[in-house]
Amino acid sequence: MARYEFTEGSSSKFWEITLEGTTLTKRWGRIGTDGQEKVEEFDSKAEAKKAYEAQVREKERKGYTLAEGSESGDGGEATAESAVNPDLEAAILAKPDDVKGYLAYAEWLKGEGDPRAELILLQHSALDVPAATATAVGKKAAKFIEAHAQELLGESLAEAVSDETLKLEWHLGFIREARLGQVDYDSTADIPELLGELLAHPSARFLSRLTLGMASFDGENDYDDTLAVLAKAKPAPPLRSLFIGDFEFPDETEISWTQVGDLKALYKVYPRLQELRVRGGEIGLGKIDLPELRSFTVETGGLHQGTVKEIVKAKWPKLESLEIWFGQEGYGASGGVKDLKPLLDAEGVPALRKLGLRNSEFTDELCAALPKAKILAQLEALDLSMGTMSDAGADTLAQNARAFSHLKSLDVTQNFLTKAGQKSVANVAKSVASGNQRTPYDEESRYAAVGE
Repeated sequence: MARYEFTEGSSSKFWEITLEGTTLTKRWGRIGTDGQEKVEEFDSKAEAKKAYEAQVREKERKGYTLAEGSESGDGGEATAESAVNPDLEAAILAKPDDVKGYLAYAEWLKGEGDPRAELILLQHSALDVPAATATAVGKKAAKFIEAHAQELLGESLAEAVSDETLKLEWHLGFIREARLGQVDYDSTADIPELLGELLAHPSARFLSRLTLGMASFDGENDYDDTLAVLAKAKPAPPLRSLFIGDFEFPDETEISWTQVGDLKALYKVYPRLQELRVRGGEIGLGKIDLPELRSFTVETGGLHQGTVKEIVKAKWPKLESLEIWFGQEGYGASGGVKDLKPLLDAEGVPALRKLGLRNSEFTDELCAALPKAKILAQLEALDLSMGTMSDAGADTLAQNARAFSHLKSLDVTQNFLTKAGQKSVANVAKSVASGNQRTPYDEESRYAAVGE
């Protein structure tokens, strides 16, 4: 309850106001008495909220001030963001591509005075229409979202959007995609705290894609607390895509200065994940259990042998794309071709079509092992870029060109090939990318492109 008082000359008065749902309760009188009480009912929470704020402003204009220890006059819990309907949400989650579920939710939200009702209908009107019409409606929706940011998001999330710490894409009245991260060295945004608010917010109930940028510019970029928030989300949004570590290196931070942390706790919480991308160092995977995953990428400058084994032992019946950056020994990379044997033998990845074995210090050894690898026959694209391939490795690929001839693409860029080496590998696959080669100081100084 917000309590306001006015004391001037012989006047000594109080005024109290409480908002609960669509009910507005007021009490007023002389300080020290019980005063009088009046109750007003409104058709919607939005109308009640509007009346609450208007009456508070009127009292403040008359000189009433908030009493010490009283709650602020901000309308308390009666914001439109509190409108939720678990049954209607369950219907949408069961059929996420069926717009009927969203339209049914819009009807219910309209009765609650929730602005998402109008946003759902507005964005729905942009579906299956000419591009020019969709663009015009999109601009109108963007203005609507900006005008109702406080109601749609709450104060702290709206502020995070304003300073670009949080970037959102809305779909049929709800947040479909979100990117969260500090914007620069001056940022004081608490990323774990904001993530917790986002995941708990009704507007993010159907969040499908989440990208996490810089957790902190101050010291090491550490995602431990952020992952803990992700793991504890209740109810957890139906994430299909998760990218941890969306930062530019070396402009924002180095890969080796980033601690991703342990991902094991996320698997049971987000079983619908179809795309998982992780960038940084100190990555813990554990026993991977993501049966719906189609794409997995780990980008690091020093992949530990144990983590390599966790990747190749995973059972991914639907995985279509796998990309692994191995890194440099000086930054923690360990292991080699022998540790990849289950993967090279095509164990647990029947649907794999794109394979990236990148940023490796044993690329020539991979060139020797791949022609006989069982996995090669099912691949359409192979990426051996950013590694230490020499002309000898390129010659090995050329000598076994028949084994690679079915590939739609082969990438050997950013290795250490001379013009002759690039020429020898040029026709190994239907399309070969071989430019942007590096030059070693000498034969012994070849190194993976990304370490620090």
